[in-house]
Amino acid sequence: MRTRYRNLNDVSNKKTFKDLRKWQKERRSKVKDLTKNIPQCSNKRFQEIKENRSQTSYTWVGHSTFLIQLNGLNILTDPVWAKRMGFQKRLTEPGIPIEELPEIDIVVISHGHYDHLDFPTLKKLKGNPHYFVPIGLKSLFIKRGYKNVREMSWWESIEYKGIQIHFVPAQHWTRRLLFDMNTSHWGGWIFQTKNETFYFVGDTGYFTGFQEIAERFTIDVVFMPIGAYEPEWFMAVSHISPEDSVKAFIELKAKQFVPMHYGTYRLADDTGPEALERLLKEWEKRQLPQEQLKVLAIGETVM
Repeated sequence: MRTRYRNLNDVSNKKTFKDLRKWQKERRSKVKDLTKNIPQCSNKRFQEIKENRSQTSYTWVGHSTFLIQLNGLNILTDPVWAKRMGFQKRLTEPGIPIEELPEIDIVVISHGHYDHLDFPTLKKLKGNPHYFVPIGLKSLFIKRGYKNVREMSWWESIEYKGIQIHFVPAQHWTRRLLFDMNTSHWGGWIFQTKNETFYFVGDTGYFTGFQEIAERFTIDVVFMPIGAYEPEWFMAVSHISPEDSVKAFIELKAKQFVPMHYGTYRLADDTGPEALERLLKEWEKRQLPQEQLKVLAIGETVM
């Protein structure tokens, strides 16, 4: 028997065929403006990024992919440069062309869904990265010839070249094939140095785990998903809404919110501009400091 992984409090993401039919019917009745996309940064810093081995920086490539430069290391989160996701074309070009990347030291994978784990992308990465993956995924990497792979369970930590790497819970699910549902886990990654702590949330619905994470870590920057939430009766368990992402940010007591997981692939009924508009509205409603919200253009670098 293969291990099947679960969410905290046994929260289930199972949906019925009837649920799927209901969603399809709803989708046909909606009119969405698909002509507006998230803008590209007009001042991309490829050469500066390639040469940087001293300053902390992060660059949004798109979707859940960031290049984080921390403690002299180049880290990629959920690297996906795919031009399509299923039947859907990529809506926006990657913020960094893959050939413009520096050599990569660390790759973290939040879970096995194709919009977060794309092996054709991994083949093209420069360098000899060490892969950190959720428990249950290592065998998939080994079969494809990857050797530098570390599998981790929730709350497990490891020190790697001066960075403490922690795997923390998320509320989600995963599947790559017909019969492998939840045979690997899912979660977020925290990168901790003496001076700063970054939290890459991965894919998640709102859950009580944010409060526990806040008890264990003092977070400087949180990379938080805000998209693929509509219809909410279907998606809420596994994809956090913009409003709940702000609630989670407050609970985390983080210093800066960087939104992600919107505007690159159309995985649900919401659009990228809609997700961003709802985030900004909730931020204003809660009267949070504007300097704590860092909305990036695609390809924008914070250094």
